[in-house]
Amino acid sequence: MELDENMRRKLTSEEINELPLVHYGGPVSIIRNQMLLDLALPALKEEPVLGFDTESRPSFRKGVTHYPSLIQLATAKCVYIIQLKHLPLNREITDLLSSPNQIKAGVGIGEDMRELGHLLSFTPQGHVDLASIAEKNNISSRGLRSLAASLFGERISKGPQCSNWSLPNLSVRQVIYAATDAWMGRRIFLRMRELGLKGLPERCQLD
Repeated sequence: MELDENMRRKLTSEEINELPLVHYGGPVSIIRNQMLLDLALPALKEEPVLGFDTESRPSFRKGVTHYPSLIQLATAKCVYIIQLKHLPLNREITDLLSSPNQIKAGVGIGEDMRELGHLLSFTPQGHVDLASIAEKNNISSRGLRSLAASLFGERISKGPQCSNWSLPNLSVRQVIYAATDAWMGRRIFLRMRELGLKGLPERCQLD
């Protein structure tokens, strides 16, 4: 399928702001303990394509950064939000992130994986950086918001981006925002595969 010029060019902020706002409206499972993770693992392991994202507590001081507070994983039926404040990164989670037979798709995913590696060492495999795929196919949009606009004609909110993700209890707005980013990452990957973009894993590995 041929990309049209509207998909290739980068939309302006004004153009994106005129698009209809969308957010994830399906089931969300907030994982705060090992029992909840154990319940989620079968569904996560059987999903061939996981939308992936993390959220970190913002830093307003130069040179100060914070490691991820959340991991978001989107399947076709549910988005799982792992609160690392309550359930520290463990081998069950890193085994998912290390599986070469399962796609984890997101923007800037390599940096996210490196940040998680500071919490528990592992070797990430099966991850696809949507920004890199866009670059290989001469798509000017590289961020999640701009890719959603270019590929779907939709706008996702960035409102709660700088909120405190390390809070013990997330607000409804935070949950929707975090779930939407992982959900949209999965949608963008599947759309890129539908378009036959170069640089994506072979289809046979996903079916």
